[in-house]
Amino acid sequence: MIKSLPFLFSLLLLAACASKTPAPVEDRSASLKRSAAAAGPGYHTVQPRETLYSIALEYGQDYRDIATWNNIADPNRIMVGQVLRVQPPGGTEAAAAAPVVAPVAAGAPVEQRALDGAPVLAAGDVKREPRVSKQAYSDAALAQALGASTPARAAEARQEAAPVAAAAAVSPAADAPGERRVDGVVWSWPATGKIVGNFAQTKGVDIAGKAGDPVLAAAEGKVVYAGSGLRGYGQLVIVKHDATYLSAYAHNQKILVKEGQSVKRGQKIAEMGKTDSDSVKLHFEVRRQGKPVEPMDYLPGR
Repeated sequence: MIKSLPFLFSLLLLAACASKTPAPVEDRSASLKRSAAAAGPGYHTVQPRETLYSIALEYGQDYRDIATWNNIADPNRIMVGQVLRVQPPGGTEAAAAAPVVAPVAAGAPVEQRALDGAPVLAAGDVKREPRVSKQAYSDAALAQALGASTPARAAEARQEAAPVAAAAAVSPAADAPGERRVDGVVWSWPATGKIVGNFAQTKGVDIAGKAGDPVLAAAEGKVVYAGSGLRGYGQLVIVKHDATYLSAYAHNQKILVKEGQSVKRGQKIAEMGKTDSDSVKLHFEVRRQGKPVEPMDYLPGR
């Protein structure tokens, strides 16, 4: 009997373990996605491993603006599940509430016109302006329209007007060598090295070089971030060019600009390095409304 006690104890232990129901596993990511959707447009629910800097980059905003809109004193202290405003207060709501067509003011007179475009006169109204008549083209008709006294003067007027019309028809000047204009922003290359990574691989373009090589602003704008708070980017500079576009410059060994500083296209903003990278290179991104887009669609041909 004593010899069988260990065997019985083992059976009791197995039975006890089998009777316990495994604890349910909460799908936190799914609940956060539902929370983000419920927050509505212009808001973002903080996900695990996100920072205020990465959220700002995702939405094409200055992280300091997002901090201000959400009364955040310390940009390094945000919580998973926290709902943040990522669009200017009133911007999203006002756009959604704005009427598509402005209403006609009550009592405002409505002009009536016939099918040929002539105003319809109400009872008692007197027509005070002459009707506009159409004439077949002729030198005499053109002379009359131009105020010229003779068809010969009309021909002279045509010759005088021809250079002006030709100048108006000329297409806009082509981009200068080394630059490319897209949506009003003039772009140029941020570095001169060999391309070692493309958009499909990195959501940007990787340009090889030597430590200390100059990193240039690809377009005019304002520095909205300079630091190392985004995982995987190392020493990073972000330049905002307008309400639509910003560009990012990663893996630098030295940053030469400060947040809030205005920069010109071609200005040296950093030195190439390999922070958070296994080799010396510049990782360059163009973001349109916060979303990465193919940089080669904006950079000029080499």
